[in-house]
Amino acid sequence: MFSLSSPPQPRTSHPAVVTAILPGPMSFNPAASDPSGDDVIQAQRDRWGRKRSRVARELVQTEQRYCVKLELVNTYFVEILKATGTLRQSVLESVFSSIKAIHSVNQSLLVHVENGYFGRGFEQFCPHLHQYNTYVDNMYNARKILAVQLKKNKAFRRFKALQEARPEFHNCTLEDLLPLPAQRIQQYKHFLQDLTENTSPDDPEFQQLSGAARAVSEVSQRIQDNARSHQNHLQLCRVQKLLKGRKTKVLAPGRWYIREGWLRRVPAKGAEATPRMFFLFSDMLVQAKRCSPLHPTHGGKFVGQHAYPLRECTVDKVFGHTKSQGGLLSLSFPKAKLLLMSCDQEDINDWHQSLVSAVDKLHSKNTTVHQRDELCRRPLRPAPDVPQNAEPPADATPGRKRNMVNCEVTERAQTSSSSSSSSTGPVEPKRMKLAGAPAGSPPEPSGSSCAIL
Repeated sequence: MFSLSSPPQPRTSHPAVVTAILPGPMSFNPAASDPSGDDVIQAQRDRWGRKRSRVARELVQTEQRYCVKLELVNTYFVEILKATGTLRQSVLESVFSSIKAIHSVNQSLLVHVENGYFGRGFEQFCPHLHQYNTYVDNMYNARKILAVQLKKNKAFRRFKALQEARPEFHNCTLEDLLPLPAQRIQQYKHFLQDLTENTSPDDPEFQQLSGAARAVSEVSQRIQDNARSHQNHLQLCRVQKLLKGRKTKVLAPGRWYIREGWLRRVPAKGAEATPRMFFLFSDMLVQAKRCSPLHPTHGGKFVGQHAYPLRECTVDKVFGHTKSQGGLLSLSFPKAKLLLMSCDQEDINDWHQSLVSAVDKLHSKNTTVHQRDELCRRPLRPAPDVPQNAEPPADATPGRKRNMVNCEVTERAQTSSSSSSSSTGPVEPKRMKLAGAPAGSPPEPSGSSCAIL
């Protein structure tokens, strides 16, 4: 019944399978999987070098195209207009500003970058950045004057069309070419940042490029500030045109437009809330109501009702702290109080944040710190000669000293008035009263104030 065959042999894997499972001889070599530190540093330097070469090549190519377009403006517009007199000299300078000087500066920069001297080229370019400052400060004014000349000057309009039809312009208009210097500054900012980041600090060009990057960033920030100021001016002009009449003056230096929108004003005596349009600026809140839509000329405008200064305003959120529908804001002014309601939760939160931010900025701008300086205060009268070792009497108090000074000043006034009355007649003696403090308290020193902006 039992088999007498040989016992079963142990199972063995296939040689190929064993070879695949066991690690190879190279797997135990740490040098093969973990390269040395020198190789890693060299690989990083190679990547920096490749990126620097790519950025440098793009900078040279774009600079060549930029200089060609600047030459088009100077050759076919500035020089010919100056020779023909189609535009007055003042108008010519207002439209094209310092673009001729910019072209001359960039031609010198192009020579340096084409030869690979990026640090030296931008180091010589940065002292002339004031030409760009002049140009970007006048850019919006130039655009306005150009539009006026195109509308009123027929000869200039015909001249502009003929010049733009030249094949060299490639269908570009003068309006496309004039903003190029401002756009180029933004490009310089990114190019210089990339070149600086991919240049070794030990390279002599590193300091030159980093200094140029800082100088160009300042001009770039100036361009952005000018753009924000221009957009703010356009918003102020728009709101001023929306308001009927000139009673509410929106255009003012230093005023910034923040937001506008409809809110319901809740009356104090429980009447029905009425919708009103509110315009929020950096220093005031304007309430207006819509004109009658049947009005022939002011159908889409508003009538300004109140202008509330934000300098002494207090903003509180009465309702709307939770995720409910809408909320209620309380605005307290020295002579008025507003309750503003909205059914939109996000809208009321935005209004609350905008109002609080505007009030806080006004408070921080007008905060005054009064400093007391005992040494800088000039005495009311010359101090008498007192010996150095003399001690004040025990019963002397600050209030008594003040009274003694008062009596002496009064006696001198009476003496001078009596001597003058002998020649001019009886005159009531003039009593000089000093602003005294309560007895026992030292006199308050005069303070000097410094404004913290």
